[in-house]
This record gives sequence, structure tokens and C-alpha cells, in this order.
Amino acid sequence: MPNYKVHYFDSRGRAEIARILLTAAGQPFEDVRYTKEQWAEFKPKTPFGQLPCLEVDGKLYGQSNAINSYLARQFGLYGKNDLDALQIDVVVGVQNDFATVMIKIFYESDEAKKKELREKLAKEDAPKFLGNFEKLLQDNGYYVGNSVTLAEIAVNDILEYLLMENPDVLKSYPKLTQMRKNLEAHPKIGPYLKNRK
Repeated sequence: MPNYKVHYFDSRGRAEIARILLTAAGQPFEDVRYTKEQWAEFKPKTPFGQLPCLEVDGKLYGQSNAINSYLARQFGLYGKNDLDALQIDVVVGVQNDFATVMIKIFYESDEAKKKELREKLAKEDAPKFLGNFEKLLQDNGYYVGNSVTLAEIAVNDILEYLLMENPDVLKSYPKLTQMRKNLEAHPKIGPYLKNRK
């Protein structure tokens, strides 16, 4: 069995999906978290000078989407066939598009512009993306089949940030609410979500 290490800052961020995939699979891994000072020292050792990185048996790999799809395939969290994998990739693509919108808000330094972006998020972006996530879900709260895949984990990751801003944001989205319940009921993911940093 390979030896896995997830390298990231001391936050959830772009490494959290990989951590949850490993947890869902019951795969032991080392969660290596860096301070700013430690990161400056480690940065030259990474493939692209950025985090997250997944270390597999001593070799470092970069790019969060590549890491996540690799782990999902390794541990049976990528559907049962190529069409399932295609649907998962579609959902993850939509999630990435939404993350790009949200990251702009996070990094905006002009407070007036940040306020404007937040208002646009609440009135336009969130309803559009949540509607798409809801539309793609099956009635059972899964994107493919009847068990957790990378798709649910990725969508939930971005929902967590929205729920911090507005705890009622999913009120009109019953399938997304069911999806979150499915994750909370998962024997490995549920406890992780409840007790993580």
C-alpha cells in the first residue's frame, strides 16, 4: 500500500477534498501543514512552487484537480464506468467555475468592490451555481449511482463556504440538502467533517 502525505497550509483550502477522499477510503495519510516560514523553505521542493501537493511514496505531485481525480480513481470514488466519470468531471468542472467566482471575493482588497462582489454572489452567482448543482443531482442526493464520489465531496466543499456566509442558503435546494445528509451519514466522512480543523 502506498504511503500518502498531503502537503498544504494549516487550513482546509484546496487540500481539503484530497483529505476527505483519503478519509472516505479509510486510507491512512500524513496531513502535513505549513506555516508561512516552513512554506518558504519547502516551496522550492514542490513541482510548481505551490500547494497542495500529494506525496506518494516520496514523490511529490501538484495540481489539486489532478490529485483529487487520481485519489478518487484509486479508491473507487469515481463512479462505476466512463459515463459516471464523465458526469463527475462535469460536476467538478462546475464546482471549479464557482470556486473561481468565490476566490475573487476572498482576494479582493478594495472593500467597496468586495461588497459589490458579495452582493452579486448572493443575488446572481450562488442561485445560478446552486441551481446547476441541484439539477445535476439525482433524487437520492448522489450525482451518480447510490454512493459518495468525488462529485459530492467537491460540491460540499464549496457549499461549506457559502453556508458560513448564509446558513439558510440551501433552503430551496432539497437535493443538495439530501446530499449533505448523505455525507454526514457516511461512516468515515461524517466524523471527519464533524471533528476536523
